[in-house]
Amino acid sequence: MRASSTHPPSTTGPRTAQVSRRAALGLSLGLGAALHLAAAAPASAATGAAGSAGTAVGGERLARDGVQVSGASRPPAVTARAWLVADGKSGEVLASYRAHRRLAPASTLKMLFADTVLTRFERSTKHKVTAADLADIPAGSSLVGIQPGITYTVEQLWQGVFLRSGNDAVHVLSHMNGGVARTVAQMQARARDLQALDTHVVSPDGFDHPGQLSSAYDLTLFARHGLRNADFRAYCSTKTADFPAGGGKTFQIQNTDRLLTGAWGMPAFEGLIGVKNGYTSDAGNTFTGAATRDGRTLLVTVLHPGLAGNGVYEETAALLDWGFRAAGRAKPVGTLVEPVSEGGATGGDTNAPARKAGRAAAAGATGGPSPWRLAEGAAGTAALLGAGVYALRNRRRGETPRAGGRHRR
Repeated sequence: MRASSTHPPSTTGPRTAQVSRRAALGLSLGLGAALHLAAAAPASAATGAAGSAGTAVGGERLARDGVQVSGASRPPAVTARAWLVADGKSGEVLASYRAHRRLAPASTLKMLFADTVLTRFERSTKHKVTAADLADIPAGSSLVGIQPGITYTVEQLWQGVFLRSGNDAVHVLSHMNGGVARTVAQMQARARDLQALDTHVVSPDGFDHPGQLSSAYDLTLFARHGLRNADFRAYCSTKTADFPAGGGKTFQIQNTDRLLTGAWGMPAFEGLIGVKNGYTSDAGNTFTGAATRDGRTLLVTVLHPGLAGNGVYEETAALLDWGFRAAGRAKPVGTLVEPVSEGGATGGDTNAPARKAGRAAAAGATGGPSPWRLAEGAAGTAALLGAGVYALRNRRRGETPRAGGRHRR
């Protein structure tokens, strides 16, 4: 499935690498060490999030294996390797399975990208795309069809991110934001402030990279906080939009969220708001969805179901239906914490040093000096190194963006 059947994207030529071989070796060694540490971390890496060993962010039950539910019937059996159902308003986790298990997120990571970058540009801001803006996109990426020489509004670029999961749109916005490495660092700092401590960012688009990880818990945090922004909410709920094709012409793009649009044999889910789907051949299917019924909003994240095709949507719909039926009966097995910068207690308690570090991370994410380095330490540095290595590799290979490939959404 191409990014657009009516207007395929163009390609860009290779760019000369700007980093020396010695620098590249240093980046590679540094990234390797950082990823070795990340890989060595257990699936319950979120433990200790409150600054004390053995405390999982959101509650200790969220770090357990097995289905976690209390006071209501057991949720329907699903094949996902991890999942979570939460109340969007209260933040109560109604049920979960391996909520903190660290898995590849695919394009659901774009929710964190949006939560980090969305407020930095006005919707009406215009940007004329250059070949340099598109030079570092991994081969096989999902694309919306951005072309050098065409001017786009920020609103159109975000439509490309949310509707078509376009990595070309992500990279253009990242370059507008100061570059891929800077954006990755800001995303990691933002994750820290949101207390999404299972998340390790290597690229802003969610493409498969060693060490790029998140969890059902973290992705639900991203969705919940993102939906508080009116633009985020509007973009993720948009079904179709007209996209510039050059020469004053446009072509229509459609949202790839099948629960929203009712496409590919999947009926639209009643009350669905959004939020973001993802797929790569390495990561499998991922999805975070939000829906509202009778004044209640639920969030569900499903990661890596065993079923292909519509499986990720079917399992999300089943868990949403269960959540609405269990309303008022299910007792919380955990909670979605608030950002540290907004007064959220770290990991569920009041650890002042951790809160101070989280606020420093948030300050770094605003584009000022780099206190994120102090707050993030090795994690932030690894993210920066990862971005540099993959950008350098793509530049030297002269890879070009294309519509086909392994990264679909």
